[in-house]
Amino acid sequence: MCAISCRTPIHRLSIVSIALAGSMLASSGAYALSFAEAREIAEQQSPRVSAQRLQIDAVESAQKAAGTLPDPKLSVGLENFPISGMDRWSLTREPMTMQRLALMQEVPNQAKRDAKVASAQARVERERAALVLQRLQIRQELGLAWIAAQAVEQRDQLLAELLAENQRLQDSLPARVAGGSAQAGDLLAAQQEALALSDRRDDLQRDRAKARAMLRRWVGPRADEALQGDTGALVRPVAQLRTELSSHAELALYPAMQSIARAESHEAQSESRGDWSWELAYSRRDRRWGDMVSFQVTFDLPWQKDRRQTPMIQAKQRELERLEAEQEDVSRRHLQELDDSAAELQALDSQIERLKSTGLQLAQGRAELALSNYRAAKGDLSAVLGARAQVLETRLRLIDLQAQRDGVTTRLNSLIAD
Repeated sequence: MCAISCRTPIHRLSIVSIALAGSMLASSGAYALSFAEAREIAEQQSPRVSAQRLQIDAVESAQKAAGTLPDPKLSVGLENFPISGMDRWSLTREPMTMQRLALMQEVPNQAKRDAKVASAQARVERERAALVLQRLQIRQELGLAWIAAQAVEQRDQLLAELLAENQRLQDSLPARVAGGSAQAGDLLAAQQEALALSDRRDDLQRDRAKARAMLRRWVGPRADEALQGDTGALVRPVAQLRTELSSHAELALYPAMQSIARAESHEAQSESRGDWSWELAYSRRDRRWGDMVSFQVTFDLPWQKDRRQTPMIQAKQRELERLEAEQEDVSRRHLQELDDSAAELQALDSQIERLKSTGLQLAQGRAELALSNYRAAKGDLSAVLGARAQVLETRLRLIDLQAQRDGVTTRLNSLIAD
């Protein structure tokens, strides 16, 4: 915000929006970081995105094994080895003694294998949807950090201008006091204003450090560069967002989670059909008796369905119903948040427009009038400083309102993937 002084025309205070570009380019040397670059850096270098990509790789790798038969089992043993009688401890005298080598393969029923394949595919889809959600969340957090950093730079620019004008005022006061057009206490009042402004600027330096630290989390050392451009306007109107609410990034997770629950329910139902296995065995005996080959098939007998399979089926069905109810609750919550954001956006737009069209002009007019009265010896410097402080607060409020509006817009732009 620009202040009023004896040497600076009042019309130089009128436009707050031009402060951003100048302050950004002047603050950090020749290099500037655009929001598009920052977003690309954040998404490429974020550990959260890397972790989610690794999770996708993991579930895709696990998907390849879904539905395959279990590994076969090889068994080696000794059968009918005598431990008593005349032939005890002999491998050859007892005709039933055999060295056995067997290969066994378990075969889950086809419905169970199909359910495992469907569950694995649904897990891949869930993790992919989670990656989209992670990227949108990163974009939102980066945008809010960007807005906070730019707002700090705007406030600092205003205070720097006011401090410069205060210094010019202090430089002019000794001559005015000597000429009788100002009082000796005016210099003290100007110095007090400079102290107050310096305190506020120290607070801004702290806020700048915090804002840049938030940016550094996403873009690394480039957070210290000047910030060029803003986070952008609203991509989708609120009415369109409301009709496309089902595409909300968080809600996009639920179809995949429900597919997982359905697949697990089908897998539980398949347990009632039972699995089977086969086994092929070769038995080696003494040459006098000859070797043998055996083959057998084993079937599961799920005869306690009411106690084993049915409760599991009901549990999986309740899980699916829980997800459907949770999805409805999340959908209603996001609809409420969308309506809240729309109302907030409308109020902020009205306040910003009113402040630009009327509020700032009134504050500047009051400051100009106080300055004219002071120059004509019809008022004191305290009225000038008070009016100038009101201009400062008005322009600071305008920056705050614009930052709030940009924050709401950023959150709305982070609801649905491009």
